[in-house]
Amino acid sequence: MDGTVGGIRYPWEAAPATGAALEVAPGVFWIRLPLPMALDHVNIYALDEGDHWTIVDTGVHSRKSVALWEELLQGALGGKPVGRVILTHHHPDHVGMAGWLMQHQGAALWTTRTAWLMARMLILDAEERPSPQALAFWRKAGMDAEIYEKRSNERPFNFADIAHPLPVGYTRVQQGDVIRSAGRDWDVHIGAGHAPEHLTLWSRDCNLVISGDQILPSISPNIGVYATEPEADPLADWLEACERLAGLAREDHLVLGGHKLPFTGLPFRMRQLIDNHHGGLRRLLAHLDQPRKAGACFAPLFKRRIDAGTYGLALVETVAHLNHLHRLGHVTRTLDAEGAWLWRAVR
Repeated sequence: MDGTVGGIRYPWEAAPATGAALEVAPGVFWIRLPLPMALDHVNIYALDEGDHWTIVDTGVHSRKSVALWEELLQGALGGKPVGRVILTHHHPDHVGMAGWLMQHQGAALWTTRTAWLMARMLILDAEERPSPQALAFWRKAGMDAEIYEKRSNERPFNFADIAHPLPVGYTRVQQGDVIRSAGRDWDVHIGAGHAPEHLTLWSRDCNLVISGDQILPSISPNIGVYATEPEADPLADWLEACERLAGLAREDHLVLGGHKLPFTGLPFRMRQLIDNHHGGLRRLLAHLDQPRKAGACFAPLFKRRIDAGTYGLALVETVAHLNHLHRLGHVTRTLDAEGAWLWRAVR
């Protein structure tokens, strides 16, 4: 039986078992891989090209992932080689095994230029301690003192920890391109906000949309600001992309996302994704009736308890919302004696 939640329908109630591949449409297979984080899985898709596979996204790189991929290749994928990998965006749960598949399967890599440059740069950029820029960013965000002290004295997360080295050489994919795969023509539409130049694929020949993390059914993709670009406004990019992609949405589209379950009801979901952030901005602005640090603004945005495991993602998303309000002229900011921004609504 289909599950229904507020206009969203789930044709499958559960994901395929680890090591299995579920055919969601002729020649299109859904595979789920585990992740070592709070969001404990990533969806990848295998597109049947006859004598080889095109794989969309790849999971993280680890000894467990290598073993799972070797099992998949010989089992669920029938021993056929991977001829091409398409990356939706540069995050390590999507790019992590791409280099391994290129090295061990001879796969070609197709993705956007920004995704390739970001992935390759970040995989090569290993740090043993947080950079001065990261420390300054955390201070200005008003990071909790105990968390700041802990993070200041430990090795930060590096992409290379869970992403295989990415060889030189890829095929660039751009807005307006058409990719032929699994007997279908797929229109390329580029999203933004969660990751720059995020690739999505929309079939011309059936109702399939491969959305990566740009469109997810029951969670909103993280929209974050980082020390690399502390004045960025990714929320503006996100809202623009959502409005643009909403114009393509049909009720019968079957959306194959990077996490959670495939779903239909895309027009409803696009409006939800947009309204969710506008509602968060309104609540945040009301919360700023007095000066507050970013680290003191979680409650109006997330409406739930933020623990140590989600603190970092909550902080960067809060800064993204504050930066957006600042760009719009709705808030002001001043540095306090400890070097943290104090944000306040314009009266």
